[in-house]
Amino acid sequence: QVQLVESGGGLVQAGGSLRLSCAASGRTFRSYTMAWFRQAPGKEREFVAAIRWSTSTTYYGDSVKGRFTISRDNAKNTVYLQMNGLKPEETAVYYCAVDHDRSYVSYDWHNYSYWGQGTQVTVSS
Repeated sequence: QVQLVESGGGLVQAGGSLRLSCAASGRTFRSYTMAWFRQAPGKEREFVAAIRWSTSTTYYGDSVKGRFTISRDNAKNTVYLQMNGLKPEETAVYYCAVDHDRSYVSYDWHNYSYWGQGTQVTVSS
């Protein structure tokens, strides 16, 4: 089992910044992807960003490219999501997730086996 604990959400004004953290513990895998998804009320869960742990290669959804940065800290087994230039439409619950079944990064949330509890991000206009 893998346990994921997110933190760092909150209320921010449009144009502001937040940094989310996701600390992982428990079972480890030789190769896996850690990703961030978000889900607004009444909407489908949406891919935000991902990082391949073994190579640190990063991937971003089109809507966040250039504004969000995903990174990791090996020593702390933690992944971060730095979010700049936040927009009101990005208000959502942000989830951290792990996929250890694929050698490529999936943008489909159904392919992720482990999930954190989520952290609320609210962007006011």
